[in-house]
Amino acid sequence: MTAGLLGLGCLLGFACGSIPFGWLAGRLRGTDVRQRGSGNIGFTNVQRTIGWAWAVPVLLLDAAKGALPAVFAPGLGLGPALVGLGAVGGHVFTPWLGFRGGKGVATTIGAAAVLCPRALLAGLAVYLIVLLASGFISLASIALALLLPLLVAGFYQGDVLLLGCVTAMSLLVLLRHRANIDRLSAGTEPRLGLWLRLFRRSAVPPAGTSR
Repeated sequence: MTAGLLGLGCLLGFACGSIPFGWLAGRLRGTDVRQRGSGNIGFTNVQRTIGWAWAVPVLLLDAAKGALPAVFAPGLGLGPALVGLGAVGGHVFTPWLGFRGGKGVATTIGAAAVLCPRALLAGLAVYLIVLLASGFISLASIALALLLPLLVAGFYQGDVLLLGCVTAMSLLVLLRHRANIDRLSAGTEPRLGLWLRLFRRSAVPPAGTSR
């Protein structure tokens, strides 16, 4: 594959990934999600600021930004791994919002679902365990980002390009979680809203009982 095609693949992925669905959802609700909560345009902040009914479609669309370009890349003569990496880069550095986009988790998951499904399934199992145990979606995302390249190296031995692209995606995710890492260390990171509601519900004693 020529350098021109490699560059075109990255550019096509970047263009697809740059669509800021979280920001668009906020504008439809008459708000700018960048000015509320954490200021991020991804699923977690959308859920906290305008609710689950908007956050779930944003999550699916952000994942599709990574998956669909990678699916169609071979038909265009382009490398799906580079297209997927471009999509994550476009989401993280969307030019439509001053190159300040989301954290890349959903788009990475979407791309990985096409590029390395076995590694992703194993990584998502760990993701869910961390999320259910801690309630921190950021911690689960960090765990997935750290683990995914190792899983790719194990499941897809010899595919250097895939490993390089997935490693770059994970590094982008980790880079965008620097503030979360600081808050986790300080004990000030907020938990996922659903986890908090379930925890609080279980903590309330049944009527007519006392602790």
